[in-house]
Amino acid sequence: MPMSSAEGKDWTRDRIAALAADGPVSVLDLGPGVGTYAKLLRGLPVSRITGLEAWEPYVTTYRLHEYYDEVIVGDARTTDLPVADVVVLGDIVEHMTRDEGVELWRRCADAARLAVYLSIPIVHYPQHEIEGNPYEVHVEEDWSHEDVLATFDGIGATWTGSEVGVYERLISV
Repeated sequence: MPMSSAEGKDWTRDRIAALAADGPVSVLDLGPGVGTYAKLLRGLPVSRITGLEAWEPYVTTYRLHEYYDEVIVGDARTTDLPVADVVVLGDIVEHMTRDEGVELWRRCADAARLAVYLSIPIVHYPQHEIEGNPYEVHVEEDWSHEDVLATFDGIGATWTGSEVGVYERLISV
């Protein structure tokens, strides 16, 4: 759905805040939906926040231009990713095949200067179209914490709740 579980959001915010302790960071939010991460990061030293949204109607419906410095309409699997200090994949990988998710994770690591964050349901979590949006379908309904660790390379710190896991990949400079 255009909004995700609250699980792990505070952990992600705290991790990004720690990265921003040395100065403002830029953020690329893939699949902003209702603008969850832009709202979550308010008050942090964020120099610029860009949202990449696949479903154009969400841009208007959820007033994304009010929360993001730039909104790009495009599918994260095929759209060039702008460089940012931090890239957030906020509950979008379950909307694609595992191979597509792995490729997107790789591309995000290439686009990020400091870190990539992945938030994903780690329980059986079926979902169909919502608001006519075919991108809302959960293509991969079954991820576990162990699956995520075995599938995505470079994961360091993690946080798991009862439904969602959050995974950090720090980028070495």
